Amino acid sequence: TRRRLIPLRDSVRLTRWPLITIALIAGNVIAYLLSLSGGGSLISGPSDSTIIAYGAIPYEFTHLSSHCALAAAGFAQTLVCSGQPGVQGTAPRQPATWETAFTSIFLHANLLHLGGNMVFLGVFGCTLEDTLGRLRFLVFYILGGLAALALTIAVSPDAVAPTLGASGAIAAVLGGYILLYPRARILTVVVLILFFTIVELPAWVMLGLWLLFDAVLGALHVITPFGGGAGVAYYAHIGGFAFGLLVVRAFARGRWSRYGPPRTA
Repeated sequence: TRRRLIPLRDSVRLTRWPLITIALIAGNVIAYLLSLSGGGSLISGPSDSTIIAYGAIPYEFTHLSSHCALAAAGFAQTLVCSGQPGVQGTAPRQPATWETAFTSIFLHANLLHLGGNMVFLGVFGCTLEDTLGRLRFLVFYILGGLAALALTIAVSPDAVAPTLGASGAIAAVLGGYILLYPRARILTVVVLILFFTIVELPAWVMLGLWLLFDAVLGALHVITPFGGGAGVAYYAHIGGFAFGLLVVRAFARGRWSRYGPPRTA
Protein backbone atom coordinates (compact mmCIF):
# COMPACT_ATOMS: atom_id res chain seq x y z
CA THR A 1 0.00 0.00 0.00
CA ARG A 2 1.03 3.63 -0.38
CA ARG A 3 0.19 4.58 3.17
CA ARG A 4 2.10 3.51 6.25
CA LEU A 5 1.57 4.04 9.98
CA ILE A 6 4.57 3.48 12.22
CA PRO A 7 4.06 3.62 16.00
CA LEU A 8 6.86 5.37 17.89
CA ARG A 9 5.77 5.22 21.53
CA ASP A 10 2.71 5.14 23.73
CA SER A 11 1.58 7.45 26.53
CA VAL A 12 2.05 4.94 29.36
CA ARG A 13 5.03 5.62 31.61
CA LEU A 14 7.36 2.69 32.32
CA THR A 15 8.65 1.89 35.80
CA ARG A 16 11.68 -0.15 34.67
CA TRP A 17 13.66 -1.27 31.64
CA PRO A 18 11.78 -3.76 29.40
CA LEU A 19 14.57 -6.31 29.31
CA ILE A 20 12.44 -9.20 28.03
CA THR A 21 11.02 -7.16 25.15
CA ILE A 22 14.53 -6.06 24.18
CA ALA A 23 15.72 -9.67 24.38
CA LEU A 24 12.81 -10.88 22.23
CA ILE A 25 13.54 -8.27 19.56
CA ALA A 26 17.23 -9.22 19.59
CA GLY A 27 16.30 -12.91 19.42
CA ASN A 28 14.06 -12.35 16.41
CA VAL A 29 16.76 -10.39 14.59
CA ILE A 30 19.41 -13.02 15.36
CA ALA A 31 17.06 -15.81 14.28
CA TYR A 32 16.42 -13.98 11.01
CA LEU A 33 20.12 -13.62 10.30
CA LEU A 34 20.76 -17.27 11.16
CA SER A 35 17.93 -18.36 8.87
CA LEU A 36 19.81 -16.81 5.95
CA SER A 37 22.69 -19.27 6.40
CA GLY A 38 20.71 -21.83 4.39
CA GLY A 39 20.26 -19.44 1.47
CA GLY A 40 18.14 -16.42 0.65
CA SER A 41 18.98 -12.76 1.10
CA LEU A 42 18.76 -10.06 3.74
CA ILE A 43 15.85 -8.32 1.99
CA SER A 44 13.83 -11.20 0.55
CA GLY A 45 14.37 -13.50 3.51
CA PRO A 46 15.39 -17.13 4.00
CA SER A 47 15.20 -19.84 1.38
CA ASP A 48 12.05 -21.86 0.78
CA SER A 49 13.69 -24.96 2.24
CA THR A 50 14.43 -23.11 5.50
CA ILE A 51 10.87 -21.80 5.75
CA ILE A 52 9.46 -25.29 5.17
CA ALA A 53 11.82 -26.88 7.69
CA TYR A 54 11.35 -24.39 10.53
CA GLY A 55 7.90 -22.97 9.82
CA ALA A 56 4.85 -24.58 11.42
CA ILE A 57 2.82 -26.54 8.85
CA PRO A 58 -0.68 -27.48 10.08
CA TYR A 59 -0.70 -30.71 8.04
CA GLU A 60 2.37 -31.95 9.90
CA PHE A 61 0.65 -31.39 13.26
CA THR A 62 -2.48 -33.31 12.25
CA HIS A 63 -0.46 -36.05 10.52
CA LEU A 64 2.43 -36.49 12.93
CA SER A 65 4.25 -39.08 10.85
CA SER A 66 4.34 -36.76 7.83
CA HIS A 67 6.77 -34.09 6.70
CA CYS A 68 6.52 -31.66 3.79
CA ALA A 69 9.00 -30.64 1.12
CA LEU A 70 9.19 -28.99 -2.28
CA ALA A 71 8.67 -31.26 -5.26
CA ALA A 72 8.88 -30.70 -8.99
CA ALA A 73 5.60 -29.97 -10.76
CA GLY A 74 6.43 -29.54 -14.43
CA PHE A 75 8.62 -26.45 -14.72
CA ALA A 76 7.68 -25.21 -11.24
CA GLN A 77 7.80 -26.54 -7.69
CA THR A 78 4.97 -27.24 -5.30
CA LEU A 79 4.79 -28.09 -1.60
CA VAL A 80 3.75 -31.69 -0.94
CA CYS A 81 3.62 -33.82 2.20
CA SER A 82 4.14 -37.50 2.78
CA GLY A 83 0.85 -39.27 3.26
CA GLN A 84 -1.02 -37.11 0.76
CA PRO A 85 -2.76 -39.00 -2.06
CA GLY A 86 -0.34 -39.69 -4.90
CA VAL A 87 2.76 -38.57 -2.95
CA GLN A 88 5.59 -41.07 -2.70
CA GLY A 89 8.93 -41.02 -0.95
CA THR A 90 10.01 -39.18 2.18
CA ALA A 91 10.95 -35.57 2.89
CA PRO A 92 14.54 -34.57 3.76
CA ARG A 93 15.47 -34.72 7.43
CA GLN A 94 13.78 -31.85 9.32
CA PRO A 95 13.31 -30.65 12.92
CA ALA A 96 10.67 -32.50 14.94
CA THR A 97 7.18 -31.15 14.31
CA TRP A 98 6.74 -29.99 17.91
CA GLU A 99 9.94 -27.93 17.65
CA THR A 100 8.52 -25.92 14.75
CA ALA A 101 5.75 -24.66 17.06
CA PHE A 102 8.50 -22.61 18.72
CA THR A 103 10.93 -21.96 15.85
CA SER A 104 8.10 -20.60 13.70
CA ILE A 105 7.47 -17.81 16.24
CA PHE A 106 10.97 -16.45 15.53
CA LEU A 107 11.11 -17.14 11.78
CA HIS A 108 10.14 -14.35 9.36
CA ALA A 109 9.50 -14.41 5.63
CA ASN A 110 11.47 -11.26 4.75
CA LEU A 111 12.89 -8.03 6.13
CA LEU A 112 9.57 -6.16 5.85
CA HIS A 113 7.80 -8.89 7.81
CA LEU A 114 10.47 -8.79 10.53
CA GLY A 115 10.68 -4.99 10.74
CA GLY A 116 6.93 -4.44 10.97
CA ASN A 117 6.54 -7.01 13.73
CA MET A 118 9.47 -5.72 15.77
CA VAL A 119 8.23 -2.11 15.68
CA PHE A 120 4.90 -3.13 17.17
CA LEU A 121 6.53 -5.45 19.70
CA GLY A 122 8.84 -2.64 20.80
CA VAL A 123 6.04 -0.12 21.33
CA PHE A 124 3.35 -2.31 22.88
CA GLY A 125 5.47 -5.05 24.43
CA CYS A 126 7.41 -2.67 26.67
CA THR A 127 4.27 -1.43 28.39
CA LEU A 128 2.71 -4.86 28.78
CA GLU A 129 5.96 -6.28 30.18
CA ASP A 130 6.06 -3.45 32.72
CA THR A 131 2.52 -4.31 33.78
CA LEU A 132 2.77 -8.11 33.88
CA GLY A 133 6.35 -8.46 35.06
CA ARG A 134 9.23 -9.92 33.07
CA LEU A 135 8.71 -13.65 33.60
CA ARG A 136 4.93 -13.44 33.25
CA PHE A 137 5.28 -11.41 30.07
CA LEU A 138 7.66 -13.96 28.53
CA VAL A 139 5.27 -16.81 29.32
CA PHE A 140 2.33 -14.75 28.03
CA TYR A 141 4.18 -14.01 24.77
CA ILE A 142 5.14 -17.63 24.06
CA LEU A 143 1.69 -18.97 24.98
CA GLY A 144 0.12 -16.32 22.75
CA GLY A 145 2.17 -17.57 19.82
CA LEU A 146 1.18 -21.17 20.55
CA ALA A 147 -2.49 -20.21 20.88
CA ALA A 148 -2.29 -18.50 17.49
CA LEU A 149 -0.86 -21.65 15.95
CA ALA A 150 -3.47 -23.83 17.69
CA LEU A 151 -6.36 -21.92 16.12
CA THR A 152 -4.65 -22.05 12.74
CA ILE A 153 -4.40 -25.83 12.97
CA ALA A 154 -7.97 -26.18 14.23
CA VAL A 155 -9.41 -24.10 11.38
CA SER A 156 -7.20 -25.51 8.59
CA PRO A 157 -5.91 -28.92 9.71
CA ASP A 158 -4.82 -29.94 6.20
CA ALA A 159 -3.16 -26.65 5.22
CA VAL A 160 0.39 -27.04 3.93
CA ALA A 161 1.36 -23.34 3.83
CA PRO A 162 3.96 -22.76 6.58
CA THR A 163 2.87 -20.46 9.40
CA LEU A 164 5.73 -18.23 10.50
CA GLY A 165 6.47 -14.96 12.23
CA ALA A 166 5.89 -13.31 15.58
CA SER A 167 2.53 -11.91 14.47
CA GLY A 168 0.49 -14.37 16.53
CA ALA A 169 2.42 -13.65 19.72
CA ILE A 170 2.31 -9.91 19.04
CA ALA A 171 -1.43 -10.15 18.42
CA ALA A 172 -1.69 -11.56 21.95
CA VAL A 173 0.32 -8.57 23.21
CA LEU A 174 -2.03 -6.21 21.40
CA GLY A 175 -5.09 -8.02 22.72
CA GLY A 176 -3.78 -7.68 26.27
CA TYR A 177 -2.71 -4.10 25.73
CA ILE A 178 -6.03 -2.93 24.33
CA LEU A 179 -7.90 -4.47 27.28
CA LEU A 180 -5.64 -2.87 29.90
CA TYR A 181 -4.94 0.44 28.12
CA PRO A 182 -7.86 1.20 25.77
CA ARG A 183 -7.44 4.98 26.22
CA ALA A 184 -3.67 5.09 25.75
CA ARG A 185 -2.41 7.43 23.02
CA ILE A 186 0.06 6.20 20.43
CA LEU A 187 2.50 8.65 18.82
CA THR A 188 2.48 7.57 15.18
CA VAL A 189 4.29 8.46 11.98
CA VAL A 190 1.81 8.60 9.09
CA VAL A 191 3.53 8.26 5.71
CA LEU A 192 1.49 9.43 2.71
CA ILE A 193 3.30 8.76 -0.58
CA LEU A 194 6.00 11.50 -0.60
CA PHE A 195 5.47 13.20 2.78
CA PHE A 196 4.85 12.23 6.38
CA THR A 197 3.38 13.66 9.55
CA ILE A 198 3.32 12.68 13.24
CA VAL A 199 0.00 12.32 15.05
CA GLU A 200 -1.37 10.76 18.22
CA LEU A 201 -3.88 7.97 17.69
CA PRO A 202 -5.98 6.01 20.20
CA ALA A 203 -4.64 2.53 20.91
CA TRP A 204 -7.73 0.87 19.42
CA VAL A 205 -7.14 2.66 16.11
CA MET A 206 -3.56 1.40 15.93
CA LEU A 207 -4.77 -2.11 16.73
CA GLY A 208 -7.23 -2.06 13.86
CA LEU A 209 -4.63 -0.71 11.45
CA TRP A 210 -2.11 -3.37 12.46
CA LEU A 211 -4.61 -6.16 11.80
CA LEU A 212 -5.51 -4.56 8.47
CA PHE A 213 -1.85 -4.17 7.48
CA ASP A 214 -1.14 -7.84 8.20
CA ALA A 215 -4.28 -8.90 6.34
CA VAL A 216 -3.05 -7.00 3.27
CA LEU A 217 0.41 -8.55 3.52
CA GLY A 218 -1.17 -11.96 3.85
CA ALA A 219 -3.38 -11.40 0.81
CA LEU A 220 -0.27 -10.45 -1.19
CA HIS A 221 1.53 -13.53 0.18
CA VAL A 222 4.26 -11.32 1.66
CA ILE A 223 3.97 -13.13 4.99
CA THR A 224 2.41 -16.35 3.66
CA PRO A 225 4.80 -17.87 1.13
CA PHE A 226 3.75 -20.63 -1.30
CA GLY A 227 0.31 -19.06 -1.80
CA GLY A 228 -3.04 -20.00 -0.36
CA GLY A 229 -2.07 -19.03 3.17
CA ALA A 230 -3.63 -15.60 3.66
CA GLY A 231 -6.64 -16.97 5.53
CA VAL A 232 -4.42 -19.26 7.58
CA ALA A 233 -2.22 -16.36 8.70
CA TYR A 234 -5.23 -14.24 9.58
CA TYR A 235 -6.62 -16.95 11.87
CA ALA A 236 -3.27 -16.95 13.66
CA HIS A 237 -3.78 -13.26 14.43
CA ILE A 238 -7.32 -13.92 15.68
CA GLY A 239 -6.09 -16.76 17.90
CA GLY A 240 -3.33 -14.67 19.42
CA PHE A 241 -5.54 -11.64 19.91
CA ALA A 242 -8.32 -13.70 21.54
CA PHE A 243 -5.78 -15.31 23.87
CA GLY A 244 -4.51 -11.88 24.92
CA LEU A 245 -8.01 -10.60 25.63
CA LEU A 246 -9.03 -13.66 27.62
CA VAL A 247 -6.00 -14.24 29.85
CA VAL A 248 -4.21 -10.91 30.32
CA ARG A 249 -6.13 -10.05 33.49
CA ALA A 250 -5.12 -13.37 35.03
CA PHE A 251 -1.47 -12.63 34.21
CA ALA A 252 -1.81 -9.09 35.59
CA ARG A 253 -3.45 -10.24 38.83
CA GLY A 254 -1.57 -8.90 41.82
CA ARG A 255 0.69 -6.67 39.74
CA TRP A 256 -1.47 -3.53 39.85
CA SER A 257 -1.88 -3.81 43.61
CA ARG A 258 1.91 -3.78 43.92
CA TYR A 259 2.81 -1.10 41.38
CA GLY A 260 -0.43 0.87 41.28
CA PRO A 261 -2.87 1.28 38.35
CA PRO A 262 -1.65 2.02 34.83
CA ARG A 263 -0.27 5.53 34.47
CA THR A 264 -0.18 7.67 31.37
CA ALA A 265 2.16 10.54 30.67
